[in-house]
Amino acid sequence: MNNYVTEAINLKSYNLNDADKIIVMYSKDNGLIKGVAKGIKKPKSKLGARMDLLVANSLQLLKGRSMDTIVQAQTVNHFRKTRENMDKLMLSSYISEVVMNFGEGSETASKEIYDLLYKALDRIAGSSEKKDMLIAVIKFQLKILLIMGFCVELDTCLCCREQVLDEDMYFSSSMGGIICKECNEHLGLKLKMHHKIRDFLQAMLQFDFDYESDYDKKATEKVCNVCFELLDEYIKTHTNKRQKSVKLIKELAL
Repeated sequence: MNNYVTEAINLKSYNLNDADKIIVMYSKDNGLIKGVAKGIKKPKSKLGARMDLLVANSLQLLKGRSMDTIVQAQTVNHFRKTRENMDKLMLSSYISEVVMNFGEGSETASKEIYDLLYKALDRIAGSSEKKDMLIAVIKFQLKILLIMGFCVELDTCLCCREQVLDEDMYFSSSMGGIICKECNEHLGLKLKMHHKIRDFLQAMLQFDFDYESDYDKKATEKVCNVCFELLDEYIKTHTNKRQKSVKLIKELAL
């Protein structure tokens, strides 16, 4: 009666004692959960590599007073190719950090977030170009913001509520989206956004994650980097937390 089964992706681990570790996971049914992996440090541990970071498992856990115990784990996806490429590893670590930072209190949307995280990790692992990895991350950023109620306004000016068409505009992370040129004369925002960047972001938000639009095909790595950094700043503003992996991602881009 105290056992339960769920699918979960390993996000973080830390030592509990000489033999055991605590694994922080995002589960399909219960959002962020923690489980004790007993004997994981022993050479003959049955859990073994299943408890590595960025692995998706089907789990059986035993309910505990303060911490659940991982009883069994069957790997669903190792995302193995991620570990063969530093860009893939850093970008996958980034989205796992975003889930960690957004995850508290997200139980009602856990299936949606789990599926989004899984798709993003799988797409990153299977990508051969940096541009395609970044597109997966950008879609993830936009869609998790939507799920969590922080959707970026990309259609109408947040001040005058008029639709912004084929013209340059300004962007405010704190206000939540775009500001037209006329309204910005009073605000003095510095971050200018070309309408084609806005159009690209709109497409990434509106289309299904798996759909490859013309915007996906025509995007350049430079455009993707600009969008990634803009959305990362937006996420930092609304979570009050900075993803630690961003610094390494920027260093890899140099």
